[in-house]
Amino acid sequence: MPEGTGGTPPRTLAEALRTQGDGSLVALLRARPDLLNPVPSDLSQLATRAGTRASVVRALERLDRFTLQTAEALAVATEPASYDTLRALLTGDEGDPEIEAVLPRAVETLRDRALIWGADDRLRLVRTARELLAPSPTHPSPTGLGPTVAEATAGMSPGRLQEILTAAGLPSTHDPVSAVASLTALFTDRTRMAALLDTAPVEALSVLDRLVWGPPYGEVTSSPTPPVQWLRDRGLLLPATTRTVVLPREAALHLRAGRAHRTPEPVAPAIAPRASDASAGARPQVVDNTAAGQAYTALATIEELAKDWNEGGPNVLRAGGLSVRDLKRTATALDVTESVAAFWVELAYAAGLLAADGETDERYAPTPAYDDWQELPAPERWARLATAWLTATRTAGLVGSQDSKGRTLAALGPDLDRGAAPEVRRRILDLLATLPEGTAPDPESLLARLRWERPLRGASGTGRHDDLRARLAAWTLNEAEMLGITGRGALASHTRALLAPDAAGTPAATDVTRASVASAATDAAHASGDPAATADGVRTPADLAAAGVRAAHALAPLLPEPLDHVLLQADLTAVAPGPLLRPLAELLAIAADVESKGGATVYRFTPGSVRRALDAGQSASDLHDFLRNHSRTPVPQPLAYLIDDVARKHGHLRVGAASAYVRCDDEAVLDEILADKRSQGLRLRRLAPTVLAAHADAVTLLDGLRVMGFAPAAESAEGDVMITRAHAHRTPPRTPPAPVPDGPPTPDTALLSAAVKAIRAGDLAATVVHKPVPEPSGSGSAALASVAAASRNGALPRTTSAETLATVQAAAMTGSAVWIGYVNADGAASQRVIAPVRVEGGYVTGYDHTADEVRTYPLHRITGVAELADDPA
Repeated sequence: MPEGTGGTPPRTLAEALRTQGDGSLVALLRARPDLLNPVPSDLSQLATRAGTRASVVRALERLDRFTLQTAEALAVATEPASYDTLRALLTGDEGDPEIEAVLPRAVETLRDRALIWGADDRLRLVRTARELLAPSPTHPSPTGLGPTVAEATAGMSPGRLQEILTAAGLPSTHDPVSAVASLTALFTDRTRMAALLDTAPVEALSVLDRLVWGPPYGEVTSSPTPPVQWLRDRGLLLPATTRTVVLPREAALHLRAGRAHRTPEPVAPAIAPRASDASAGARPQVVDNTAAGQAYTALATIEELAKDWNEGGPNVLRAGGLSVRDLKRTATALDVTESVAAFWVELAYAAGLLAADGETDERYAPTPAYDDWQELPAPERWARLATAWLTATRTAGLVGSQDSKGRTLAALGPDLDRGAAPEVRRRILDLLATLPEGTAPDPESLLARLRWERPLRGASGTGRHDDLRARLAAWTLNEAEMLGITGRGALASHTRALLAPDAAGTPAATDVTRASVASAATDAAHASGDPAATADGVRTPADLAAAGVRAAHALAPLLPEPLDHVLLQADLTAVAPGPLLRPLAELLAIAADVESKGGATVYRFTPGSVRRALDAGQSASDLHDFLRNHSRTPVPQPLAYLIDDVARKHGHLRVGAASAYVRCDDEAVLDEILADKRSQGLRLRRLAPTVLAAHADAVTLLDGLRVMGFAPAAESAEGDVMITRAHAHRTPPRTPPAPVPDGPPTPDTALLSAAVKAIRAGDLAATVVHKPVPEPSGSGSAALASVAAASRNGALPRTTSAETLATVQAAAMTGSAVWIGYVNADGAASQRVIAPVRVEGGYVTGYDHTADEVRTYPLHRITGVAELADDPA
């Protein structure tokens, strides 16, 4: 029977773990997944790994404020501490029902995460956690407490200790140990300590008031003031260094009325509604409509970005990412600020819609996935963006800031991944979901809640909370509003569907195609590096895809239906009162320039835009028919005249690639071009009455003539008019960037169950009690003597081949288990517990308790065998 069971208190964390059931081990490994890499061979190795500094720091960082305060209080208590002692440190002499109600949960959380162990009457922090949380001169405790009397007086001369006892009114002792114990007993006795402080000067009490809540250290001169000297004489201030003194922990606790923390926070702070919403009431419909409008704007912005980069976007910097100049140009094209442009660029990249093309002159461009994305209905396109944003670790808010080496972080560049981003985004949305529908939170109360939930990650070390998690929270609120996750700061109904942990309410196949669901699942699979954890466990890529389908179904009724018409006006403008069908929007974008955006988009027709449509292959009659068929108002006469006038001039001049030439049947037009001073840079000369040659290339010649007010048309080598259309540049197929997880991913239930079985089996082999090999009685028994010594020292058993064969055969006949030493083909030695069932042909087949399966072992690789004192089966 393992030690630590059967009523014997466990002496180590490993023994404490052996007393726990499989459910507790599963909870430990789920809360601390770093302990699983690799799977520990037994519980002793698991306990050792759980006590390493890196693992303990990670576990402490994931504690809420009160649970952390509980661990801090335990770190200043004498070890082992009882539950009553811990409760007194947190509640003080007066008690606190609120703390007493939640303290059991905090203790259970610490025990489940193997940060404390032992029964309630013997609670112990793991050694590393105590080192991290206990007060020390180099590492002050968050409690503000200093060292104990015993720690502060270590190294003090016995004569000085006796002087302190005499000044404090205590009898002298014979040794320093009893002197320290006597002084400690005085400081921990409420009545005697109160009587001592009643005799203190008022100025001395003022000194104690400045030190009581920390820091407990103060500087003194070689000639301290009388109040300080009074405190030093009685041990209420003990020397820390030659120039500093410290208030002992026991004295500070008396002054604090037994409370370890000045302000315990047993309950998470509530999230307050925004001041403007406190009396306005819930407006769910307004929130949904606002969020739906932002969602549609997000789709339009991504399409506009892809259109801007359609023929090949900005060059990729040598170090990766966009240059500052290219980001500014993109921001101008999208009519947004540079920080907002960085967000849209990073979102498109995270969704796999943009990537680098991988060419020699590497540029960014849309991916083939973008064309597939464009074919989806608008709600499903938004769901793709929302799920990509929710799980992405790339953080656009960092663009423009500097890394630890002083280098500026570029959009789409390296070093933008922050593993905590998905967790912060998901947590903020979950907190918003707890508010009544239509209610926006107060940002400060939201940040206070996040700091309470992760205080170590929220501490900047300077007393301020300008930390990464706070910045991530602020960025999340802004990005959620831009993306249509929230409306007016409140969570939208379609986002609640996205956050739902189950598949209830998934629309039928008629609402979303099976292909789109499969495609969404494929995209979500790239987020599996950092799965989004829900209250029920881990969200798999299939869960994310199903959530996106539900969100799309909820968003669909809120998005406006695309229109097939515009309103033409006499001032050469066209008003689109809503979103347009894709063919109409594409042609209108070519034939007119966007003048303003908003609830209605205003397009303006200009000679340049009409010429652009003619260059794209449209004829004047095509444009007239297009406008007539898609306008709810008659085509204004000025617009008709503009189209006819530009069409009449279009193609009158022909530009070819003879490096290059201009030909025209009207010699007077060529004379006018030659006479124009603006043509000097083109270096034109007449080759024939109707032909001019230029040193400039065809594109430069075309642009130059258009600046001069002409409308030339390009022609091919055969003399045909060339139709110029935008060349869509696409990257090779690309996968979205994989999120960089913040630590190991949360294991699923199957992995946890298998790991616990393996640990249990390995622990059985390591701790099982076997019968000792009897001591040899006669001479010439050196071999048996060495076997007995090996058995006593815990080494692999060593027996002869005949003894090994006889023992395993007997075990097979009786159905008992034996302990064997085994050396595999690579020469690695191990010990195992097996229950033999068959011995034949030089092999033994049996159930291996260590591997938890039936295995066959060659007898010649078994170093020895020993019977077990207790049959583990």
